[in-house]
Amino acid sequence: MCLLLETIMVADGVIRHPGFHRRRMQQSRLECYGIGTDIDLDQFIHVPSEASRGVWRCRILYGKEIESVEFVKYIPRVVQSLKIVVDDHLDYHLKFADRSALNQLFGKRGDCDDVIIAQKGKLTDTTIANLVFWDGSKWFTPDTPLLPGTQRAWLLESGQIVESEITLSNYRSFQKAGMINTFNDLENMQVIPIDRIIPPDQE
Repeated sequence: MCLLLETIMVADGVIRHPGFHRRRMQQSRLECYGIGTDIDLDQFIHVPSEASRGVWRCRILYGKEIESVEFVKYIPRVVQSLKIVVDDHLDYHLKFADRSALNQLFGKRGDCDDVIIAQKGKLTDTTIANLVFWDGSKWFTPDTPLLPGTQRAWLLESGQIVESEITLSNYRSFQKAGMINTFNDLENMQVIPIDRIIPPDQE
């Protein structure tokens, strides 16, 4: 059976967006194990004193039950360029603990800092974040994410971003792209100029 992973931002001792994480964990556990009972994160997450200052990564490994909870100081990865790689068969619609397929694609980044995974002509995610694209007036997010993230869900529900079909043929019409995840919203995300997104190799 699948082992699942949930990564939660803890900032100055406060858990961010707990409801969105709880919802994803419940949906994932229902799909993998047929278990629909509520997950009480307060029962499992006890923020240690050292995590009361700064930004920390709360890493929850779970299956039918919570397997482990650990806290690691968050260290952002600097991304200034992205390489598009094509994989029409990768399935990461749940946050699986096994990231070997993503790591394999990351190995194809060449001189870039990360990859954007394209499937059937459409852009999805990087290996660590959902994407948003700026057209000069509004942020758009691909309507085909590999993994619908919690930050993405919150930004959609709050009306700050809009879903759109973003493809290999139209992404250059945008001015820049941003990387959003549980640690990075529109205010503090890394932004990549569109000319720093390298198209896929021709096969």
